[in-house]
Amino acid sequence: MQNYFNYFTEIEERFQQRRGSLLMLSTLDWALIETWREGGLPLEAVLRGIDNAFDKQDAKKQRAGGKVRKVNGLAWCSQAVMEAVEKAQEAATGALVEGAVEAAESGFESGRVAAYLIGNAGKLENAALPGVAAGVGVECGTRLRQIASGVSAAGSLEEIDRKLNVLEEKLFGALHMSAPEEDLVRLREQSARELAPYRSKMQAVQIKQVQQQFLQKRLFEAYGLPRLSLFYMSHL
Repeated sequence: MQNYFNYFTEIEERFQQRRGSLLMLSTLDWALIETWREGGLPLEAVLRGIDNAFDKQDAKKQRAGGKVRKVNGLAWCSQAVMEAVEKAQEAATGALVEGAVEAAESGFESGRVAAYLIGNAGKLENAALPGVAAGVGVECGTRLRQIASGVSAAGSLEEIDRKLNVLEEKLFGALHMSAPEEDLVRLREQSARELAPYRSKMQAVQIKQVQQQFLQKRLFEAYGLPRLSLFYMSHL
């Protein structure tokens, strides 16, 4: 099972290190990292892209005598990240780049996974959700308990995580259908404003993915819903 937690934290730490301050990542930044993770972008290539972006910024700053605008968002590095990923793929002669994200089973013991699933089931069953999302929340909670009861015999962690992602997509679809229209409009306007400075550095498909992740993250937060993927299981 890939150590997903490290994927996020290492990207955050590298961005903060290169920026020279502990700027907290925004909801938009976290959504962008999720699209990179889900797209299978190797951590090593993402970090290299961040370095390349800041190397160019440092050179530009030096030529301009230090009069260069401060970088305020991870999306600013998006184009450089995609270029680094393409170069990594070329270097691998078309093969998938493996081993970029640390692989580790530690922290994903069956007992902890089962407890995590049961805990999330309770949160879903007790959440005050609108419309059809209420029934879907209870249904997903029941399914989580079923998965938890057979964790040791359920196959690989990747297989479990695929099931969790399907449930999360189902829950998000129901919530998107049931949430008040004005809330959805407000969140979309917010994501558009935050993305505006970076649109020129991102592909259209990536922009759409980030907007979707942004909307899901904010909707889940608004209704107190947990994310279901094993990535969100604390390693502490």
